Amino acid sequence: MLKSPRIALLFVFLLPLKLLQAQNDIYFPPNGKWERRPPESLGIDAEKLAAAVELAKKNTVVKPHDMNQFIENSFGREPLFSILGPTKKREQGSGLVIRKGYIVAEWGDIDREDMTFSVTKSYLSTMAGLAYDDGLIPDVRKKVKNTFPHESFNQLHNESITWEHFLHQNSDWSGVLWGKPDWADRPANFDPAIAINRDMHEPGTFYKYNDTRVNMLAYTLLNIWRKPLDDILKERIMDPIGASDEWEWHGYRNSWVEIDGKRMQSPSGGGHWGGGFFISTLDHARYGYLFMNNGKWKEQQLISENWITLATAPSPTNLRYGYLWWLNTNQAISNAPTSAFFASGAGGNYIWIDQENELLIVMRWVPKMREVIAAFTGSLQE
Repeated sequence: MLKSPRIALLFVFLLPLKLLQAQNDIYFPPNGKWERRPPESLGIDAEKLAAAVELAKKNTVVKPHDMNQFIENSFGREPLFSILGPTKKREQGSGLVIRKGYIVAEWGDIDREDMTFSVTKSYLSTMAGLAYDDGLIPDVRKKVKNTFPHESFNQLHNESITWEHFLHQNSDWSGVLWGKPDWADRPANFDPAIAINRDMHEPGTFYKYNDTRVNMLAYTLLNIWRKPLDDILKERIMDPIGASDEWEWHGYRNSWVEIDGKRMQSPSGGGHWGGGFFISTLDHARYGYLFMNNGKWKEQQLISENWITLATAPSPTNLRYGYLWWLNTNQAISNAPTSAFFASGAGGNYIWIDQENELLIVMRWVPKMREVIAAFTGSLQE
């Protein structure tokens, strides 16, 4: 039987209202606060959750506390190795588990600012995303030299590098930045005479995790924004999501430049040679929660859904990698969806985002990521 015109019209108006109400029901933590709820109220097995927290605490790295020593132990064999940026002593690990917007578990000092190593790269990705949203990067598949004619792009090998190549870490950019040649970062052979003669690959065809190239992306973004990246991040992202004022984004002592007559520092994409993000577990969680909600915070679309879709799509040269975000496409976490994505840094620093299960996990200094995330995911009842 056909519905009357009045009923049909009412249905048309009620449907958007219902969707709007569902959107308004999303909890966003106010500045300086974050509501806790019992795990059972949010579809989590409390015993399994507690066991997962204990597993995380048991697998926390506590030594060395001295980050200079940690960095040297990790990268000291590299040619031309030196620590150029600030470091900070590491203390005990910490973590947060958030379901449907509410904190259901926590451990350690979640307010303390720590080095976060390559989790920084996923913040840098957002700086590219904001530039894309603003039209400063009109097309990620266009050549970088068209926007930033740096001398390194005059080299035949570098000439065809696009923004997407830098973001996928398959640019194969060749050069020296802040005293660090591309070939000196994680070389296959630690002998400089061999490393300097590395194989050359056409941009876009070969994945290579490389901090010199990520730092070149940061320097390039600094030159198109023409003001400090941390200022833009604070104004556009961190302040609107209610992050503290305590986080810092460092570069190197030799990465200061002058742009438009102003002295500013080009930040690093991690703590490989010191520097990078120094930030608390709680502030990481706010950043992760922004991505859990597809770039929207309350009524503000801070970063476009289109960018997040691009950033979390697999690279053709590494299906586990997007735009400086790691992906679960190979189901490394077997009980988590392939759509989950995460930021990852040396020493066991993670922001895990599972939109399908509305599960957000931040861990500091927990290197056994797969085992621990699988335990948290396994505590879900719905």
